[in-house]
Amino acid sequence: MPSTVHTMSAPPPTTRRPRRLGWPQRVFSQVLLMQLAIATGVTVLATGLFLAPLSAQLDDQAMRRALSIAQSTAAQPQIAEALLTTDATPHGPVQAAAERIRRATDAEYVVVMDRRGVRWSHPDGARIGQVVSTDPGRALQGREVMEIDSGTLGRSARGKVPLRDASGHIAGAVSVGIAYDNVRARLLAAIPGLLAYAGGALAVGALAAYLISRRLQRQTHDLAFSDIAALLTEREAMLHSIREGVVALDRGGRIRLLNDEAQRLLGVGSEASGRPLAEVFGTGRTADVLAGDVAGEDLLTVRGSRVLLANRMPTADGGAVVTLRDRTELEHLGRELDSTRGLIDALRAQDHEHANRLHTLLGLLELELHEDAREFVTEVVGVHRATAEQITEKVRDPLLAALLVGKATVAAERGVALRMAPGTLLPDRLVDPRGLVTVVGNLVDNALDAAVGSAGALIEVGLRAEDRTVVLRVRDSGPGIPPGQRESIFTEGWSTKELPAHGKRGLGLALVRRLAERQGGSVTVAPADEGGAAFTVVLPEALSEPESDKAGAAQ
Repeated sequence: MPSTVHTMSAPPPTTRRPRRLGWPQRVFSQVLLMQLAIATGVTVLATGLFLAPLSAQLDDQAMRRALSIAQSTAAQPQIAEALLTTDATPHGPVQAAAERIRRATDAEYVVVMDRRGVRWSHPDGARIGQVVSTDPGRALQGREVMEIDSGTLGRSARGKVPLRDASGHIAGAVSVGIAYDNVRARLLAAIPGLLAYAGGALAVGALAAYLISRRLQRQTHDLAFSDIAALLTEREAMLHSIREGVVALDRGGRIRLLNDEAQRLLGVGSEASGRPLAEVFGTGRTADVLAGDVAGEDLLTVRGSRVLLANRMPTADGGAVVTLRDRTELEHLGRELDSTRGLIDALRAQDHEHANRLHTLLGLLELELHEDAREFVTEVVGVHRATAEQITEKVRDPLLAALLVGKATVAAERGVALRMAPGTLLPDRLVDPRGLVTVVGNLVDNALDAAVGSAGALIEVGLRAEDRTVVLRVRDSGPGIPPGQRESIFTEGWSTKELPAHGKRGLGLALVRRLAERQGGSVTVAPADEGGAAFTVVLPEALSEPESDKAGAAQ
């Protein structure tokens, strides 16, 4: 049985199934066919809509022409006079006048009738003296009539008017007919020209459809709609699954797309799509990098507490795609590496210095200068102890104090003195000690780089509490900062230093400003009275309430 054979065996892999005719898959073919179908339908519809009023217009013209001939016939006084004074005969004056008018106007008939509806003229002489086949009542009542009706000569466009005698009384009526076949012939004669125009319009529409389809073919790379839908689905899945931020912009600077990672890195939601960059990010380096106002590759920007690496690629439509990578952890690791290297250098220098001191101490002991050896050891230990005690007495927070003690050691090895400013006193009530450590560490590192090699190399750190506000001032003896650069030094990527081993510079002061502004504070730089530059950081609400205030509030 055929059905059994069909179910038991499948076509071999090499057998090519015949291609079934059906709806094409390519965008070019589908759009072309749809546009051709639309153009054809519109042309047919327009032709039909034009023919319908054209037929009515031709009917109206025929009826008006018949009415005009009837009016001209009724206006001749000799016809009404002959109607009243002669008999209805095929050779009478009324028949002769009516036939003359019929032949002159190419009408189908000109019928003159009396008040009884009896014909006094007709193209067929045998019908003279008979009653007309259609109702002449309205014309005999004095009204003019236009109509399309059927009579003894077939369907015709008719015009009927009253026939009045010399005194104005109705003596009869005149009925004139235009053969309906003539009207139809005029309509059919107009159709070829109309179809020619319709064909031309259809050809123009087909050409336009072809050109549009070709352009779509180029823009869609001759893909099928199913392929385009699959690509869009895959793009959405890919964009929202990759671990890099992607921001797509149009030519007007509006955000077209933000994937999940970009929303997380930039700290915005999906509602940012469709809005201008300036409205979402305001002014600043982040907006400038995304807008392309800053040129270059691997541009650094700080958004909140995150350090981002941005690359911008323009698109063919005038927009752009920006990719964002999170460098926060890498930047922290790089800074820790710099600090570790600095600490290693400092330890190496200290090791060399300690070896020299031990050799000196050994020499004094071998020379049996025991008192001098005691004084030498006391002096060496006392300097380091005095520095540590001075810092811990004025800075009560252990984390910040440890940072300053370490920085003082590193500065001393580089030939720079680090001292605490007069009036420094910071209680152990910091709300965010790690944030302040980041601020102080960055400012001291910058001050140390600026002070190295200067005359009387010095760094002065001042910390004081004003109610719950912390005011930090770091001064160095370096060359200072020109007035034109006092604002740009807080921009991400700006630096006067050489490129470090781990990558970019120019983030320290930018992070300091972001941390200060996040707490509602500010960072300013000004020339110091003693020379160099002085950075002032104000951090409101950086200290918690004293325990005594908390106890009083509880009571």
